Amino acid sequence: MDIRKINDVLSVSPQVYATDIQQITKAGFRSIICNRPDGEGADQPTFTEIENAARKAGLETSYLPIVAGKVGDADAEKFGAALKSLPGPILAYCRTGTRSATLWSLNQGAIGTPLPDILSVTKTAGYDMSGVVRRIANNGKTPTDQADVSHDIVIIGGGAAGISTAASLLSRAPGLDIAIIDPADIHYYQPGWTMVGGGIFEAEETARTMASLIPKGVKWIKSAVSAFEPENNAVILDGCRVVKYTRLVVAPGLKLNWNGIEGLVETLGRNGVTSNYRYDLAPYTWELVRNMTSGRALFTQPPMPIKCAGAPQKSLYLSGDHWQREGVLKNIDIEFYNAGGVLFGVKEYVPSLMEYIKRYRADLKFSHNLERIDGPSRTAWFRRTDADGNAETVETKFDMIHVVPPQEAPDFIRVSPLADAAGWIDVDQNTLRHQAYENIWSLGDVMNAPNAKTAAAARKQAPVVANNLLYDMGESKSLAHYDGYGSCPLTVERGKIVLAEFGYGGKLLPSFPTFLVDGTKPSYLAWLLKERILPPVYWKGMLKGREWLAQPELVG
Repeated sequence: MDIRKINDVLSVSPQVYATDIQQITKAGFRSIICNRPDGEGADQPTFTEIENAARKAGLETSYLPIVAGKVGDADAEKFGAALKSLPGPILAYCRTGTRSATLWSLNQGAIGTPLPDILSVTKTAGYDMSGVVRRIANNGKTPTDQADVSHDIVIIGGGAAGISTAASLLSRAPGLDIAIIDPADIHYYQPGWTMVGGGIFEAEETARTMASLIPKGVKWIKSAVSAFEPENNAVILDGCRVVKYTRLVVAPGLKLNWNGIEGLVETLGRNGVTSNYRYDLAPYTWELVRNMTSGRALFTQPPMPIKCAGAPQKSLYLSGDHWQREGVLKNIDIEFYNAGGVLFGVKEYVPSLMEYIKRYRADLKFSHNLERIDGPSRTAWFRRTDADGNAETVETKFDMIHVVPPQEAPDFIRVSPLADAAGWIDVDQNTLRHQAYENIWSLGDVMNAPNAKTAAAARKQAPVVANNLLYDMGESKSLAHYDGYGSCPLTVERGKIVLAEFGYGGKLLPSFPTFLVDGTKPSYLAWLLKERILPPVYWKGMLKGREWLAQPELVG
């Protein structure tokens, strides 16, 4: 039998036969719900046959027949009532299991279960609920409206990628009908948080109100997205509001999975546990660093992909530099626990970085992934995997630990029809157009092109998407290609940076002549770029549609 678990109470399956009852009983089920009407198929047993066999085995049954394609709102209510009244675990079935999964989904929507959670569970079980997603979002009820609002271009995400794309579009074609969907009140310059954690920037310097940054003439829809209906050119918002579009740009960033490390949430910001990946915690990093005079300091990096892959070690370098300047480095043991197998993914930058690893006497621990942390006891547990795939748990004490959480696409993206098998938006890596839906583009951290997930990458991607969207509208003469450019200014000490710039396949893509800035070597000019130039370029250039050193490559 093909039994698919939904949760501890319910599993669903295709057609059940009397000969299956013994197996169902052995599997621990106590009740069966039939959602398939009698007589639907020539080889289909009647419900009475199933009921008789089930009763002999001591199972309870319920008959709730649903005509294929006609799951009603009242049917979902009855299904929910059956789940409450019957002893569990319960097995529900129809011809394929889809009607049973649909009834469960609608009932869950009615009781307030978050839509992404419902879609994730059913997708894992092998059932696509995209056809009823609007009903699920509408508390399990059939909506009476078709759309609340429509725009020619809808952009999901008001971060660096989304706002930059809107600004680049308007710089090319003023007067476009554009809307940005984002629920946040504050927009952050996230590349600055490493500098906050190093005592160089103040946290407040990295924040602006969203309202002050939305380009003039762009409609701001202050809401969260729940789901997509790409066949209907529709986006479903929380509360089942519907936004229709002619063209869609998806750029919501990614999700920091703080709960992916056991015990982390309970101790963040206390007990020496910090992270520069959160605005309110970066100042705590600096507090820990400047107050530390001896002990063990751990720095972690989870499996890829993560945003700004150099950030985990930037924190190490700035901390080590401070301790060295204060004369206490000799009293501090620095350990870098990296889930990967190399210090940096582009080999040309590794020699310079290794010099600083040696300078700060940092112990590199490759293939170590943080799994659990206990703040009060100052203990961390890592899963170490050797070259043969053998794993062991390594327990380590700490006085300070800088944690980088595992990262993934947001829930509403992972369960959507726009995602690939790994949960990322599926795009052509050159044009950034969706592989299946021709009126959808994506950029930033959420799409699956094999580039570094950095703000510098988004700075290059936004003009490409803007150009190619307008090309699709007949407003641009040539397509543009994205070369995979990403930049990671590695702050190896206060006053010097290794300016890593590279594209697809690790190809070096320097922005400046080598005689001015050799990105493979630590440089003071690169430090000035990071500290003095890039923040105003971000606020006054990138987010305003000024494409300084970011003009797209046109390919004819």
